[in-house]
Amino acid sequence: MSDAPDARPDPATPADPDARPDPATPADPDARPRPATPADPDGAVSAAPPVLARVAAFASIVIAGACGGLIGYSVMDLNCGVDGCTGLASLVGALSALGAAVGVAVVAVLTLRAMGEWRATPERDRRTR
Repeated sequence: MSDAPDARPDPATPADPDARPDPATPADPDARPRPATPADPDGAVSAAPPVLARVAAFASIVIAGACGGLIGYSVMDLNCGVDGCTGLASLVGALSALGAAVGVAVVAVLTLRAMGEWRATPERDRRTR
């Protein structure tokens, strides 16, 4: 093997001594992947809220939008009288659905952020505040 400047380094020895091995290629080919944990290898806790909380937030946004649309359409449909104005009632229903969904989305995002911050703050720091 020559010591030419364009020679590639040996892949068995990393260029950076502090570099970690790639987790996608385990050293043992028979090793099973470990389940995901909220902490990374350095011990830091993830600030991401749990998946169940995110699913619940999404479901509440969808439900609020549907309820807002139904309420907006119904109120406008009742106010139009016998002749009916379904086009206007549909427009008001769509705007009501959008308003309700945006309002619940704001609350859901703030709640998820607070949950993530609460989980990421160590217990000893919470006691000193």
